[in-house]
Amino acid sequence: MQDILSMVQALRRPRLLIRAARIGATDYRREAHLPRLLGYGALPRPGAAVMRLMEMEADLNDRRKAQDASYALTTHVEVLSAMMGETRLLRETAPPVQPIR
Repeated sequence: MQDILSMVQALRRPRLLIRAARIGATDYRREAHLPRLLGYGALPRPGAAVMRLMEMEADLNDRRKAQDASYALTTHVEVLSAMMGETRLLRETAPPVQPIR
């Protein structure tokens, strides 16, 4: 099974969508943005948040590909921005990997 960071890196989305999400990720603040996307209450840890955001993003991407009328580009960008922000937090808090000798 792939780890969370590998799963995020394996995502392939249109270049313009990723560029917009990267711009949004620079201003990402977990306390302000994450509750709006995942619901209010206790915030999950970064790993759990990334997994939930990935599920939401997969649904949004399916709607985008199907040209579904319920697809919202702004929501897709918000979810991708949050994924990038949470992934950054996950990388910062992860212990360094020790090389095998």
